[in-house]
Amino acid sequence: MNSTIETILNHRSIRSFEETKLEDDTIQTLVESAQQASTSSYMMAYSIIGITDEEKKQQLQDVSGHPHVTNNSHLFIMCADYRRLTYDADEKTKENMEKNLENSEHLMTATIDAALAAQNIAIAAESMGLGMCYLGSLRNDIQKVDEILNLPDHVAPLFGIAIGVPAETPEKKPRLPFETVYFENEYKDHEEEIRKFNNQISDYYASRSSNQRQDTWTLQMQRRFQNPIRMDVTDYLKDKGFNRR
Repeated sequence: MNSTIETILNHRSIRSFEETKLEDDTIQTLVESAQQASTSSYMMAYSIIGITDEEKKQQLQDVSGHPHVTNNSHLFIMCADYRRLTYDADEKTKENMEKNLENSEHLMTATIDAALAAQNIAIAAESMGLGMCYLGSLRNDIQKVDEILNLPDHVAPLFGIAIGVPAETPEKKPRLPFETVYFENEYKDHEEEIRKFNNQISDYYASRSSNQRQDTWTLQMQRRFQNPIRMDVTDYLKDKGFNRR
């Protein structure tokens, strides 16, 4: 097994970091790694905002509720971004582009582009001995994040990435079994395999060194999906010129 695969397979989310800032050249290397990710039709439909202003970090933590939004070495915000596509375009061209910019397909494309870029950041960071954690919790108040970042139309925040020198070594969380995520030629139901995975997860939570509890994967998911969250995101995205069609 090569070192790249070892890095990927050893991933775990880090939420506690040493008080060490990233050097500028490290930040540049991480962003350049992001830029080498695959991108649909060469659109590169994302922007990355690095947060160095401590007041803004605190405002973002207030949205998220997680201390590692401020207690990290560097915070990236991944944004969907089609604004630069209309630079230097005349009004007729912009009008012709509008339906494409506003459709669900291109929201998906921007989200996928940003996710691929972000995963390159994650792998690059972990290969340097750094730790990271994705932050979907910044969408708890997506309009507030928009205001903090001063985002124009056709630019919207998707998620954050907290990066730093790890101050913890958490256990690696089990993933769904191979048989439940990979199928040949057509989708196959896999209820029995999920029951077995629930038993594994139950044992994992009962035996881990911190935050022990009685739980299963499906119980977690069922609790989550019974309580509507972030119901403002759809209207926000439409206001920003996304997902209207």
